[in-house]
Amino acid sequence: MKHYPLLVLILSNPFTSIVVCAQQVPTAPADIATPRVSATAQLTLDDLRTFTDVFNQVRKNYVEPVDDNTLLNAAINGMLAELDPHSAFLPSSDYEDLENSAKGQYVGLGIDVVAEKGRMVIKHVISPSPADTAGINPGDIITSVDNKPVKGRPVQEAIDELYGPPDSTVELVILKPDDSSSTLVLKREFVKVPALSFRLLEKQYGYFRIVYFHRDSATDLKQALDSVLAEGTQLHGLILDLRNNPGGVLQPAIEIADGFLDQGKIVSMRGRHASMDMEYSANPGQWLPGIPLVLLVDSGSASASEVLAGALQDNRRAVVVGQRTFGKGSVQSVLPLRNGSGIKLTTARYYTPTGKSIQVDGIVPDVVVAGAVEWVDSSDNRKREIDLEGHLNNEAEKTGEAKLETVRMEEDYPLHEALQVLRVGHIFSGSMDREMK
Repeated sequence: MKHYPLLVLILSNPFTSIVVCAQQVPTAPADIATPRVSATAQLTLDDLRTFTDVFNQVRKNYVEPVDDNTLLNAAINGMLAELDPHSAFLPSSDYEDLENSAKGQYVGLGIDVVAEKGRMVIKHVISPSPADTAGINPGDIITSVDNKPVKGRPVQEAIDELYGPPDSTVELVILKPDDSSSTLVLKREFVKVPALSFRLLEKQYGYFRIVYFHRDSATDLKQALDSVLAEGTQLHGLILDLRNNPGGVLQPAIEIADGFLDQGKIVSMRGRHASMDMEYSANPGQWLPGIPLVLLVDSGSASASEVLAGALQDNRRAVVVGQRTFGKGSVQSVLPLRNGSGIKLTTARYYTPTGKSIQVDGIVPDVVVAGAVEWVDSSDNRKREIDLEGHLNNEAEKTGEAKLETVRMEEDYPLHEALQVLRVGHIFSGSMDREMK
């Protein structure tokens, strides 16, 4: 099994933005081998002159002055954006962000914010973080950023202003639920994003929530399992909750699948170039052999989450419960450019062990909760890959699918259903053990 360095790309807010898997390819685009399929007719000199003409016309006649670098970057971004939603231009400054994201950290304040009715509402606060130290709590509202009111302008514009270089400061006006307000000056720092949590259900079933995958996710999960078992806890089953997990670094997802498998394929990738064709298989030895395993997924489970779910489902190691996943079955490679920048380019597709493409279709659960119903909270407006403009088609060329009904509820019904499946699995595995004895 070949291993390649993998980096995560997090765009803007690491809580609310889409996270995609990216494989860092050390060779420049010109060094890639000849593709299997020949390209269409190449550009002529007249075509290049047309581009130059458009560039000059915009530079001279646009209503406001625009510098050449801005125009060139816009042209590059436009070219990549026309391909699919996940290909993008990466200025040199983004490489540091990409590396920090792969480590499970980012530079910021440690808050997860959402836009609600033109307001910037704090949904979650990381501990420890600058926001936590300053006494900011979930439910607080940010009304001003650096003396600029949030109201009356796009909320995303104000959200973007929360980010900046490490050790820089930002001034926030915070409105509390009791209508009191305060002005706080916070220093931006490297914040470690918690990606794994654990609790026991009914004193015998383990429940792990994996928020996203960073480089140490597999190690963290294994250490947490070892710690639980070292305390003498007898696990009769395990739930891995991947709901709303948008992906991240691919390698730990593969390592977790390997941990729960003793043999068999995990995932394969196929692209336009033979150099992108890869296959990962499990090594002998597994974590918690014989212990029933349930994966909990929803429409927010994407990319590396879908790779893990597909691997354990196809190898019949886990029962997948919940809703059809997001359907991001494409691989993005980071290709360096001469000036220190790069591009994130879609170069391959993921395939489950049985050869199914994840793209658009996603992973269909073994147990769909409440039929074709998607359970989301009231502030959630997520989409699936099929809803993204310009998405890659599945190779089977399916034209559509049934829309999921959206139902809002307060209690965690999908987790309750997953626990029911786990109980049945425990009873079944126990009866099998008795028969074998």
